[in-house]
Amino acid sequence: MYTRRRIMQLAGAAGLILPSAGARAQNGDYPSRYITSVCMFAPGSGADIFVRFYARKLQELSGTTVVVENKVGMAGNIATEAVARSKPDGYTILIAPASSILVAGPFLFKKLNYDPINDFASITTLAQLPFILIVAPDIGVNSVAELTARLKDKGEGAFYGSSTTVGLVASELYKAQFGLKTTEVKYKSGLDAINDLMAHNLDFFFTDPVTVKEMVATGKVKALAVTSAKRIAALPALPSAAEAGISNMDLISWWSVHVPAKTPRPVIDKLTAWFNQIAASDDAKKFLSNLGADPLLGSPKLVDQMLAKETSEWRDYVKLAKIEPQ
Repeated sequence: MYTRRRIMQLAGAAGLILPSAGARAQNGDYPSRYITSVCMFAPGSGADIFVRFYARKLQELSGTTVVVENKVGMAGNIATEAVARSKPDGYTILIAPASSILVAGPFLFKKLNYDPINDFASITTLAQLPFILIVAPDIGVNSVAELTARLKDKGEGAFYGSSTTVGLVASELYKAQFGLKTTEVKYKSGLDAINDLMAHNLDFFFTDPVTVKEMVATGKVKALAVTSAKRIAALPALPSAAEAGISNMDLISWWSVHVPAKTPRPVIDKLTAWFNQIAASDDAKKFLSNLGADPLLGSPKLVDQMLAKETSEWRDYVKLAKIEPQ
């Protein structure tokens, strides 16, 4: 069990401010203690930046400390299972790209230690964003067509990095489109993959704009396209996958909030109201725009509808990409 001193240390490390007992008391029965927001990716990653923004905003609205806990590994499954197995009381939440975790998981893994649908209760959606195809800026590649020609020349001697489900599927869809033999290299952290890309150990990498947008702006990496079939408002200068010639790809990662199944409805309603208030705020819109994402306001019902709709789509993506379950 965390002592108050330990909670304050964790809150400080997360850049959060511990509210007073009086502030907590004004919120009624829930929340009466700190909330843990589990992040499935490493500190400093794009996902971590995303989770910590919403955790800080939740803290401001709820009047209680929100501690971000990073549980990294198995393409997000360690963190997801931890939340599924936690007590259903609203004090452990999952802010995650559900489109690529809860939807895609059953098709990418032979066995999951949780039920991606029945072990969770949905809160709301937050944002949507495509991934970006990047290359090193000094290899003479300025388009997807030029990258494709380079990869065909290198054959199995070409490499791409994967650290997320969306990145893996996007890479394999790209390879399938052009019959490429490029070899996958797995990474726990997207930042490690980007470092290898800049060192010319990788030929390309699909990553989220949260992680890489600033690097693109400063010329550290070069962006060639986004994974969506149409251009997005937050990244208007980048061609869509279809415009770049990748006609089999329309991948948009959407983020949502989840708690363990059987969490009381009043708690779900309160969290839904708070997160929708955050998503509609000017701060959130500015934050998302700066990171290359668009806001997506929703509800528990909308999340469940999107999960159901995209199940068949991800089944087809995984099959088309010829990804064998691990």
